[in-house]
Amino acid sequence: MQNLSGSRPGAEPPRVTDLLVAWGRGDESALERLMPIVHQELRRVARRQMAGERDGHTLQTSALVNEAYLRLVDLSRVQWQDRAHFFAMSARLMRRILVDHARSRASLKRGGGAWRVSLDEAAAVSGGPSSDLVALDDALHALAEVDERKSRVVELRFFGGLSVEESAEALRVSPETVQRDWKLAKVWLLRELERDRR
Repeated sequence: MQNLSGSRPGAEPPRVTDLLVAWGRGDESALERLMPIVHQELRRVARRQMAGERDGHTLQTSALVNEAYLRLVDLSRVQWQDRAHFFAMSARLMRRILVDHARSRASLKRGGGAWRVSLDEAAAVSGGPSSDLVALDDALHALAEVDERKSRVVELRFFGGLSVEESAEALRVSPETVQRDWKLAKVWLLRELERDRR
């Protein structure tokens, strides 16, 4: 008899990285065993991304997780590195879903009603109220052109909710590098968003 994680009762559950590697090699049963293990973490990432949503948003946390899951399944033969890589990719997919949703709604309303994201001078990219998701996404793309890693740090920390250590693991750099990139990226993004408001 097996439990939800795909292991026998009393046996150590399979490691996320092992299941990701197996899935990347084409083992569909690895995905079936992986999803119950990571589902709660995906919901946490989705809740974090939905936290800045306006009331009455048509996309709910469960729908965001489900859409991200469908897009993950469509990724063919990804060479998953580890758990942090998986959650970084999940955060990126969720960001893409939300930005696409915001752009779609904005185009329907001729630019109005875009999703609001938390971003203020004190907290910058760490959770306080104010800036538009589409503008933030555009600023992140501009930052990626200047410094891809700093853009990824913002994506992992802000959108993915990964810790400094998890972000460092996903990017294969030191935690000190992530902290430095995080601080510089926040300043850069604030400057870009302020310039766009003028």
